[in-house]
Amino acid sequence: MFRDLGQSVDVAGALTVRGTRILLDLNFPAFQDDLLGLDANELRPVLKTLRKLKTLDWETVYRDHGIKWEQVKDAPGKFTIRVSGRSRAVVRREGDYMRFVAIHTEHDAAYGKK
Repeated sequence: MFRDLGQSVDVAGALTVRGTRILLDLNFPAFQDDLLGLDANELRPVLKTLRKLKTLDWETVYRDHGIKWEQVKDAPGKFTIRVSGRSRAVVRREGDYMRFVAIHTEHDAAYGKK
């Protein structure tokens, strides 16, 4: 992490101001289909995680053991986060935005495995 005058370059390569809260982008059509397709028991913890993410800054997300920010090996710029005990979301970092691409209820599917 490089620091200069309150700014830093994070692990996703984005320039950010320390302490800036994450902005969520939930507008990707495939993500919306996945989200709306979840049953009520799976949807509750996902929404709880989304609420939590809105309160965090990027440095906290990278360190949070519950969220588990991980790079997708064969997809530069794509990451996975844990959104429930069973599900992971595929996300991208664009500035202060966390853009949600998909939700996978099967762990390996989030990494492009069958």
